[in-house]
Amino acid sequence: MSATKKSFRAANTLMVQGTTSDAGKSVMVAALCRIFKRRGKKVAPFKPQNMALNSAVTEDGGEIGRAQAVQAQAAGVAPHTDLNPVLLKPTTDIGAQVIIHGKAISQMQAQQYHHYKTTAMAAVLESHLRLSKAYELIVVEGAGSPAEINLRDRDIANMGFAEAVDCPVIIIADIDKGGVFAHLVGTLELLSESEQQRVVGFVINRFRGDIALLQSGLDWLEQRTGKPVLAVVPYLQGFHLEAEDALTANMPAELDNSIKVIVPALPRISNHTDFDALRLHPQVEFEFIGPNQNIPAADLIVLPGSKSVCADLQWLRDNGWEQALQKHLRYGGKVIGICGGFQMLGKTIEDPDGIEGNIDSVQGFDYLAVSTRLYPEKQLVNVQAKLWTGAQVQGYEIHAGVSKLTGEPMLSINGRPEGVRTEQVLGTYLHGLFDSEAALQDLLQWAGLAQVEQFDYAALKEREINRLADAVDESMDWDKLYKGLGYSL
Repeated sequence: MSATKKSFRAANTLMVQGTTSDAGKSVMVAALCRIFKRRGKKVAPFKPQNMALNSAVTEDGGEIGRAQAVQAQAAGVAPHTDLNPVLLKPTTDIGAQVIIHGKAISQMQAQQYHHYKTTAMAAVLESHLRLSKAYELIVVEGAGSPAEINLRDRDIANMGFAEAVDCPVIIIADIDKGGVFAHLVGTLELLSESEQQRVVGFVINRFRGDIALLQSGLDWLEQRTGKPVLAVVPYLQGFHLEAEDALTANMPAELDNSIKVIVPALPRISNHTDFDALRLHPQVEFEFIGPNQNIPAADLIVLPGSKSVCADLQWLRDNGWEQALQKHLRYGGKVIGICGGFQMLGKTIEDPDGIEGNIDSVQGFDYLAVSTRLYPEKQLVNVQAKLWTGAQVQGYEIHAGVSKLTGEPMLSINGRPEGVRTEQVLGTYLHGLFDSEAALQDLLQWAGLAQVEQFDYAALKEREINRLADAVDESMDWDKLYKGLGYSL
């Protein structure tokens, strides 16, 4: 393979692409953003196109992928819609809501969106140009793999973008999955000659063991491809970073004084990062319950957000959750509904405009005095709120429904009541409900945990970003990277 050097027009842009989904692109971009921030660079993350149901509300009132909000935290910048100009939120296996520059513009089937990609690329390049003028360095995250042959036409997420702006690319692979050399060589083989030339090196992610035993493979890889191995990043035990989309592992509690929390893994579950603080709390035994699984006894059931509320409500009924909720409440258990889950706990959900399909109206579980109608325009806002207990909450709203509420409010936002509460059931539109330390403590006490240990989730996230950045900084051969680039960042 050619190792010909080339000059890159976008000298302030570095792209990270992966051999597979979940190879480590998101974490590598976050790490590089924190490393260059430490070095005094004005740096921003960027993902041309993201497909995810985990999203965040930006300072300019738009919606971007959650991973880009985490990367913005690592870079020390406020989340903005230019960081992720195209966001696809799947509604079915072949359809998605298309969000451009933070605003939902349409529901599209896969073929329809494929033809729309040239328009989407214009939005991507517009955002990249604005960031190029505002920042010294842009660290770009690809999507999936650049070697998916069926997705190469009109690609805007990987090499299609890299070629359009003429930027260098690092390819990352996860050795913990196995087959790392085949992944890297195969990916490079399937790229065009010009695409191969812009690859400046490889990163091997999540390595554990004696690196001396890997050295012969690294030497072979460099000789075979003509590309340097820039870093072998160690496996970080217990590492946590908010996931882009995949559900995270269930966590057992570490203390005897604990509480059991379960969440149904809805087919279109959205913003499941709402539960990271719960999942990581040392006194919480947390479990996502998937289809055809037994629904265990628990102290607290949380119904999550959903991109397809009516369909996911039917999924809950089909999988026995209606009876499980009845039994759970009869035995004194507690229930919280967030966003779509809040709507499901109400009386009715109406969709006369067909926002989610051809179902005009469905009956909810009828545990809260809430009636909801879905509208085309989304509510997108970051808020400061206060629980009925007095605890402060910083969260965000992303929802298409407008609900008529009666009963005791769960929260207040600048004096305005929000959500509904009863003795056993809480419901709110607010995402990020458990992220605030005081609110988490009060909610766990309400759910039955008598003595709650202090747990600062915000501090944990910062520690983990720094731990990741330290590992990547120590692993990276910066001289090899700068030699491949032809300049220093």
